[in-house]
Amino acid sequence: MPYTLPKLLFSYDALEPHIDAKTMEVHYSKHHRTYCDNANKFLAGTGWEEKPIEEVLKNLDKLPEDKRTPVRNHGGGYFNHNLFWTFLGGDSRSPSADVQGALDGAFGSMDAFREKFEAAALGQFGSGWAWLVKNDGKLEILQTANQDSPVSSGKVPLLALDVWEHAYYLKYQNRRADYVKAFWNVVNWNEVARRFTAAA
Repeated sequence: MPYTLPKLLFSYDALEPHIDAKTMEVHYSKHHRTYCDNANKFLAGTGWEEKPIEEVLKNLDKLPEDKRTPVRNHGGGYFNHNLFWTFLGGDSRSPSADVQGALDGAFGSMDAFREKFEAAALGQFGSGWAWLVKNDGKLEILQTANQDSPVSSGKVPLLALDVWEHAYYLKYQNRRADYVKAFWNVVNWNEVARRFTAAA
């Protein structure tokens, strides 16, 4: 079956004032839809169109050569956004004890983790993402350019922040730092905890 947009678990205005309703609407219904539609288009006839997108991204080198870059871009955009929405909203505004302990162990403190994560988000030149991942049992912060995804290199995403301009420009214009700071007000730490436990 072709990929479809996942249902948002919150309304477009649920993240106000930190992420505005118009940005959410355009981001989800236009940008994410385009990635979804194009992932379906470029995977059609490859034999991989019935596979979960995460499996496809882990096996880009097995795709026909002329499909690899388009699928990396559009399939990556589809998958990354599927994840991103789950990290927003929710009822929990602070990490679970297990996640907090892991962050303290890996980075020294919550403040140190936030500082390093923000540095990754602000230091990503041009379009891309900041990630908290689990890699060989250890927590790491990393950046990816464009729509590249950590799953393509075997890492497990635990938290993601989209720093493409389309994610924030309507509200924040060129003030990426303000957007990154605002992100902490809408993180769904329950989803981070769920993924952290599943990756154990």
